[in-house]
Amino acid sequence: MTLDARIWGKHAGLGQNACGADRTHPLICHLLDTAAVAELVWDELLTAHQRSMVVQALQVSPGQARALAAFWAGLHDIGKISVPFQLHSNGPRHADKRLQAQELRGEPGYGFGAGAVQDRQSHEAAAHWWLVGAFKESGYPASSRRPQSRLSHAVAQLLGGHGGRFQPVVYDKDLRCPVARHPGMGAGSWEEQRRLHFAEVRRVVGAVSVPQGRMTPGAAVVLTGLVTLSDWLASIEEEIVPRLRDEGWAGTPEDLDAYWQIARTAARRLVQQADLLGTGFARPPEPAQGVGETGLGESMARQVPDLVARHGPGLVVVTAPPSEMRTEAILRAAADLGYAANARGLFYALPTGSAADSHMAQVHAFAGQALTGPRRSLLLHSSSRLKPAEASEQWAHANVTKGVSAEPGEEWALTANSWLNSHHRALLAALGTGTVDELLQAVLPVKFNVMRLFALSGKVVVVDEAHARGAWGQKLMLRFLEWAAVLRIPVVLAATAADKSVDAMLAAYCRGASGGQEPVAQPRRSPGWSFVDARSGDGHLPQQPARTTHARTLGIRVVAGPPDGEIRAALAPIVSAGSGRAVVYRTTPTEAIRTFHQLTQDQPELEVSLVHEQMHNKDRWKRLAACRNVFAPTGGVVGPSVLVTTSMLEHVRGLHFDLVISGPAPLADLLARAAQSVRDRPKLVVLRADIASARDDAALVRRTNLLLGPGRTIALPEELPSLLDAVYADDLVGRLGESGARELQQLDNQRAVRERRAGGTAGWLAVPGPRELDGDLGLLSRDHPGLEPKLLSAVLGEDMVHVVCLYPWLNRQGQTVYLLEDGVLEQKLEQRGPKRNPNPGQLVPYLIPVPRRVVEGVEGDANAAWRGMAALQNVLRLNLKRDDGEWVYTSPTHRFCMSELGLKVDQLT
Repeated sequence: MTLDARIWGKHAGLGQNACGADRTHPLICHLLDTAAVAELVWDELLTAHQRSMVVQALQVSPGQARALAAFWAGLHDIGKISVPFQLHSNGPRHADKRLQAQELRGEPGYGFGAGAVQDRQSHEAAAHWWLVGAFKESGYPASSRRPQSRLSHAVAQLLGGHGGRFQPVVYDKDLRCPVARHPGMGAGSWEEQRRLHFAEVRRVVGAVSVPQGRMTPGAAVVLTGLVTLSDWLASIEEEIVPRLRDEGWAGTPEDLDAYWQIARTAARRLVQQADLLGTGFARPPEPAQGVGETGLGESMARQVPDLVARHGPGLVVVTAPPSEMRTEAILRAAADLGYAANARGLFYALPTGSAADSHMAQVHAFAGQALTGPRRSLLLHSSSRLKPAEASEQWAHANVTKGVSAEPGEEWALTANSWLNSHHRALLAALGTGTVDELLQAVLPVKFNVMRLFALSGKVVVVDEAHARGAWGQKLMLRFLEWAAVLRIPVVLAATAADKSVDAMLAAYCRGASGGQEPVAQPRRSPGWSFVDARSGDGHLPQQPARTTHARTLGIRVVAGPPDGEIRAALAPIVSAGSGRAVVYRTTPTEAIRTFHQLTQDQPELEVSLVHEQMHNKDRWKRLAACRNVFAPTGGVVGPSVLVTTSMLEHVRGLHFDLVISGPAPLADLLARAAQSVRDRPKLVVLRADIASARDDAALVRRTNLLLGPGRTIALPEELPSLLDAVYADDLVGRLGESGARELQQLDNQRAVRERRAGGTAGWLAVPGPRELDGDLGLLSRDHPGLEPKLLSAVLGEDMVHVVCLYPWLNRQGQTVYLLEDGVLEQKLEQRGPKRNPNPGQLVPYLIPVPRRVVEGVEGDANAAWRGMAALQNVLRLNLKRDDGEWVYTSPTHRFCMSELGLKVDQLT
């Protein structure tokens, strides 16, 4: 029997021929396309360490490993040789609308039973099931008792996971007669064609060797990424069209050899056009001569290169108060690690999207010095996740319009609409700035989680404020660090001060590197740093920096009067002096808007600015960009200026104030806000009578109030570690009377229960550690009973949705249409197609993130029209109405009021 080129692999997006029939791409051609791309990915995209992990696992030469990787990539879709796929109702059709594959049904060899078409097995699962036996017959190591422990099953399971999820283990009892379990696989000619396609891909690619090794977790991640990425690139429809074969193309061995050369030529173009190649780390400059190891930056600049030269890349942990000095030190360490690891890029992770927005300019400035070659960069966080291309462009637009100066590196926005910029592919970009959620999803059982690990395995990862994620994030971060060590990902972690959570992160990386359980501790002095090498998992304590020459005394004053009056009193010295800069942190956006109005009305001599999370994306980005100009160290502030904001700003760098005013919050958050206060004696005023945020832990807020008393001074950074430890001290309870002690103990118990529950649920939900897989990749995609999207999103922080506010307007025909901006006709909501669904990209600039809890009762306008679109499932539509001069939307539980200052949400009594 000869290979049947009628078996199709691709047809969507390929158009129709002159007769009106759908054009198809033969499956064998798609398999060879993917194999050819895999060769280029192996040669030019994988790092030396990624390749070595595969070579060592398979126990073959580098050349043989390359050929095997291409061969396996070429087999990924062999499960498409099955009845349900070839005769799928959405398959290619003749001009008369008959399925083209129906002609196979009439041929004796392609006969099948009545249940074959209804077989629900996916083509990915079919590939897994069939390839286990095919590899076993080819001589790959196999086992009947524990198939997941042998290479024949591991490679088949890996290829069955190219759709984003791995399939469960297939045991020998199921392989004895797979058609009995899954009739859709088909017998006769179906089986013969699978064997012919297998043999021809192997022959053309030249993968004659038979590996005898065992699949390791690191090799599995690299090979999964290589196969999936190669399939993505080989599946770009507009690039397939030039390679379509003429009708009647037979697929003889000679035809396949000729097509292989075409596929190889096309592969280079595909990989080059994907914006993935050419980025690396330059050799870091030598530290300046004659500079002593006095500060954090000097200490790390002199010792990190030596540690990396002796032990190889690993984990650097820095504990120091947030500052430009700390950021420069961790970026310098990232450059040293990246150069030593031959890394292909960097991902900079921060606690919030606002912090990511503010850091992007500094990351680009770093990339201009540390990286070589093209630097494709993306902004990655929840506000850009709907469609990152439009979010990236709008971020750039917000930084260059209306007198706001352009940020360095904005050339990246020109590639925002590239193939690379999609939800599952974006982490592959050489340079990424985003939230830590992007890392944590790599160790959650979400689709393409292993692609996230693959994308990060060729980069340096920087996690700024690594401790700022609560019990959920802490547990998941430990799991990520285990995987990072196994994959030898160079990591730089930065935290405000050393504590048990930082020690746990060090230990997790050590555990991943060596499997050991040796206790590791971060130096408790501040600033301090340590290093763990990824090869052995050994911790190395370098010579610590001298006490900082920029020691400061933070003055904290706790005031108990009504917040509005205390804010005015605190700002009075700035007003009377006629100069100075202050920031006021309010608990909610609604309170921030109210304070903004009050200050602008009562104190016209103040220049008052406002930024909070419940503004349009475009307005928030624009205001943040303006703040970085006005409140920068060299900002052009002439008179007294004050910025009113919320907790969204506490991790934003580059803003300098003479005074910080804040409502009650946990001590760590107060200190993060106080870090924005400059001068030799920074000042923090805490409004004790203000309402604490519902998101803050009540026990920690209460303990912070007790610790601070009416006020105190803190020597920075020396007293930071001891002060943060004191918040949790048992003796705080003893300072209270009986009723106060009982109340605090109850709050402490509630916090302990929440953290234990959150940590336990996160541990249950996280994927297994690399040493717990025991060969079964299916555990990385396991389904949990009761796992719902709400629970999954809760792991990554408070469950958020986006709302878009729409303003009604009557057109010339008297019909009601909706505008995205009040009175701006050019921003009419575009609705396309028979279902009148909007273009998601048009909405990105106008999205407003809000907690899901405040929109639980919003229905009708919010969901009915858009619920069917995947991109809009977490976007709620609010059709506003005019009420007493305001644009409002009222739900059963809340009143939403939209203005140029953003969205106010008030709970109805």
